[in-house]
Amino acid sequence: MKILSVFLTTLFLMVLAACGGSGSDAPPGNNAPPPVGGIGRTGVAFGPISTFGSIVVNGVRYDTSSATFTVDDSPGSESDLRVGHVVLVKGEIDDNLTTGTAQEVSFNENVKGPIQSIDLAMNRLVVLGQTVIISPETSFDDNIQPASLAGLIVGDIVEVSGQTTSDGSVVATRIEKKPVGTSFEVHGVVSNLDAANSRFSINALAVDYSAAVLDNFPGGQISNGDFVEAKGTALDGSGALVASRVEFEGGVITGANGDYVEIEGFITRFVSAQDFDVSGVSVITNGSTVFEGGVAADLGLNVKVEVDGTLNSSGIIIAEKVDIRRAKAVRVTALVDSVNAAGNSLVMLGITFNVDALTRLEDKSSADVDPLTIGDLNAGDYLEIRGSELPAGSGQIAAAILEREDIDSRTILQGFVETVSDPSFTILGVSITTNGSTAFRDTDDSIITGAEFFNRVSAGSLVKASGTETSSMAITADEVEFELEF
Repeated sequence: MKILSVFLTTLFLMVLAACGGSGSDAPPGNNAPPPVGGIGRTGVAFGPISTFGSIVVNGVRYDTSSATFTVDDSPGSESDLRVGHVVLVKGEIDDNLTTGTAQEVSFNENVKGPIQSIDLAMNRLVVLGQTVIISPETSFDDNIQPASLAGLIVGDIVEVSGQTTSDGSVVATRIEKKPVGTSFEVHGVVSNLDAANSRFSINALAVDYSAAVLDNFPGGQISNGDFVEAKGTALDGSGALVASRVEFEGGVITGANGDYVEIEGFITRFVSAQDFDVSGVSVITNGSTVFEGGVAADLGLNVKVEVDGTLNSSGIIIAEKVDIRRAKAVRVTALVDSVNAAGNSLVMLGITFNVDALTRLEDKSSADVDPLTIGDLNAGDYLEIRGSELPAGSGQIAAAILEREDIDSRTILQGFVETVSDPSFTILGVSITTNGSTAFRDTDDSIITGAEFFNRVSAGSLVKASGTETSSMAITADEVEFELEF
């Protein structure tokens, strides 16, 4: 597999985590029956919402019928939340670890403010001095058209939710456009504190707090390393946020000794596989820790994981399980051949896709079903699915993201090349044929010749092919492109 060197230099960095949402403007439903489980474990979950009914976070479906909601520090409701919002859920997790009962659900964005720059080639933008990375997991709200960076311009006010890497960059899980006049907010770690001039930095943003109300700070004073939320309505002539309020937020996870914790995010500090942070929360593994999706040796800075375990008296998670999160290099956009809702699977291009509690589902089509379930899908629907082959070599794809879109004739398959025989190659058993009309592109989108492509392509190359589906496992490509793996 090829590693996205340029992306990783940017993506593999950040310090704490925040939030993201769904693509539908209609409020999500709460139509699932109450969960059935055994003895509950008091706990906390932190991660992005994958679907609703009531609310699913980190693969656990929480009954929210009695929950209180806090959205951007104000009372809210479930209808304010969307797929991709990173939320903190407090309540009980049943002993089956797939259902729970939420008592409190809270959401706060990473940053809300004007776009300062957009880099289409690097798939990133800067909002209030915060670098925002666009990844396969980014959900763009329906008020952004097209649903990509191309639907935004410098000066747009946006709300960004996501998960942070070790340098404070935000890997966006959701981006929404906000109206002019919306107040600005940013969450992050204080650096470059200049108490004499009442200024500090959050990544590349300077914050002037000379007229701000300071809230909840130990000792009443700001310190370097504090995790804070800064709010304001304007920037000064130097581009600094003129803060009206700065609040000390402390850690992402708080709880009592013995509380059960599930947290998804990037590893933001890494000493060893036994000692690291996820979204700024300390984790310790031991001989009893179970690793899924990889082995302990696969861990490292900015690797994305879900950690399940219990808090000790020092607020450190003693990990029972570390799940190295599902890759999304495989991408298929095509018409559905068949759906097996009872078996939680469907077929496109002759490839079987498996859907589970970790799959993020969204309806981007005009049908706008919310929440979308596999039971709502039918043969002939047009879907985009991203995921990875699991188990390896099985030819089946574990779906990480599933989106239904309005029907189109274009078929896209991205994956790792298996065999090559100029002018054709195969991916996941699908034969892709090129011809004199096929455009060939390099990873930077530059045009290359067919001869150059076939001289370089080999088993394991990550390639995206777009064209026409000529049979259940065949595509005639009008464009073929080398890709770099996220």
